[in-house]
Amino acid sequence: MAHSDEFRPLLVNEAGNGEEKSAKKSMDEDWGKNFHEWTADGMPVSSVLGEPVARSHWDSTLLGCLGRNDEFCSSDFEVCVLGTLVPCVLYGSNIERLGSERGRFANHCLPYSALYLLGNSLFGWNCLAPWFSYSSRTQIRKRFNLEGSFEAFKRTCGCCESLIEDEDQLEQCESSCDLATHLFCHACSLCQEGRELRRRMPHPGFNGRQVLVMIPPMEQTMGRDGL
Repeated sequence: MAHSDEFRPLLVNEAGNGEEKSAKKSMDEDWGKNFHEWTADGMPVSSVLGEPVARSHWDSTLLGCLGRNDEFCSSDFEVCVLGTLVPCVLYGSNIERLGSERGRFANHCLPYSALYLLGNSLFGWNCLAPWFSYSSRTQIRKRFNLEGSFEAFKRTCGCCESLIEDEDQLEQCESSCDLATHLFCHACSLCQEGRELRRRMPHPGFNGRQVLVMIPPMEQTMGRDGL
């Protein structure tokens, strides 16, 4: 009598399914080995293949002061005016947006204002407040995985490749560039950060609010029966 296995057409399918499951399991294990952890801000530090994730560019340039309006009735012109005339207000607003919670405005606006007045009184220019505010630029870079000034310069010129050996040295260099940007282009730096934050996240005061949209009634016509 022939073996009963010869009359079981599902035997081949069962074996094939077992091979597919084992192959899928091995792929999942390999993916788990190659997968790198995510940062606290939700941005991956490397891809599945182990390659560093490319950093994105800023939404606007350092000198791109004028631009478009957004959905929260503010504009790049407003950001430019605040950064030029009252940088303390723009800095406090940026920190409040970056923190995504209310009550952070005064805690950062007042110390900035004190350093601003002290620097202008003693040295004739705003040289103290940038030491207090440049960390916001670093936070924005890390949070949205943005390209730093040194990386942009290196990409444009194609030099300085041998100066940076690892990510820690690169981050130290980028932090120094953030400080230099706030020192020598302080108003433009604040405006660029303000534009970036307004593009990417709303002000905490708008969170949870519902916008009432008024729709006019449709035009009504009477049929023949109503005549």
